Amino acid sequence: MAALPLTPIIPARPFLKWAGGKSQLLCEFGGRLPGKKTGDRNVTGFVEPFVGGGAMFFYFRQRFVSAESTICDINPELILAYRVIRQAADDLIAELGIIDSAFREKDDREKEAFYYRMRDTFNETKTANGSGMPGPGEIRHVAQLIFLNHTCYNGLFRVNKKGRFNVPFGRYKNPDILNCDNIRAASHLLEKTRIIQGDFVACRKYVDDETFVYLDPPYRPLSATASFTSYSPTGFTDRDQKRLARFYKALDRKGAMVMLSNSDPLTENNGDSFLEDLYAGFRIERVPARRMINCKGGRRGAVSELIVTNY
Repeated sequence: MAALPLTPIIPARPFLKWAGGKSQLLCEFGGRLPGKKTGDRNVTGFVEPFVGGGAMFFYFRQRFVSAESTICDINPELILAYRVIRQAADDLIAELGIIDSAFREKDDREKEAFYYRMRDTFNETKTANGSGMPGPGEIRHVAQLIFLNHTCYNGLFRVNKKGRFNVPFGRYKNPDILNCDNIRAASHLLEKTRIIQGDFVACRKYVDDETFVYLDPPYRPLSATASFTSYSPTGFTDRDQKRLARFYKALDRKGAMVMLSNSDPLTENNGDSFLEDLYAGFRIERVPARRMINCKGGRRGAVSELIVTNY
């Protein structure tokens, strides 16, 4: 039988703003989850190899009681944040409280200078990302990450080829730096979650025929000037998209239930069938979305995205 729905005890949402985050599309994904339309197939596991801000993870985790969860991302800063929130939420809250108080007592000019000092400190600090209990330095580093994410321009996480966070100050009037309730709620949902830093293929061994896998890679750019794949210094190329399609097909052969989202090339180019060719033979649907990352507000308009499922 399908996994039983779980009424959320503690609501949780992403603790970071994340380019390409899926909060706006959860209503579309919710109606396509396995268990809704897949008859008597069991759903005992959830795997997300590109966890990003985690909107889908939190949504799924609060609705299915029996699913063992595995999340993965190539971004070491992001994975460290998940580990710290899982294992040291109260210590993280204390560090964020210190930063939040120091930031809010300053005038606008001082706030900007404070931001850039924090960005320099963040970039100069290298932290371990093992599997043990996070230390004080790692907790402080994640507090800095959350602060920068909620006060930088457009709430981006972007690094240059040297791996340095390089987003400018965002000038928000009242940034949401310290949200104790959400951090504790996220920590609660991460308690029994496997957290992996690495390439998406690292999740393969945790997938079987009772696993739901959600793939949300860096989207293929709709145009030569629209690329935003700088979550890591190496980016995500068409070669990576092809490698991901092979991974999708390998998961399908294992019997997993797989959902993938990506950009819709037809938004900009009626002749671009690159992604549809890669996933030919699977169910491909178009859903409305909004382009959220653009330096020109007038171009943050309606687009469509692709949802590819094998069930």
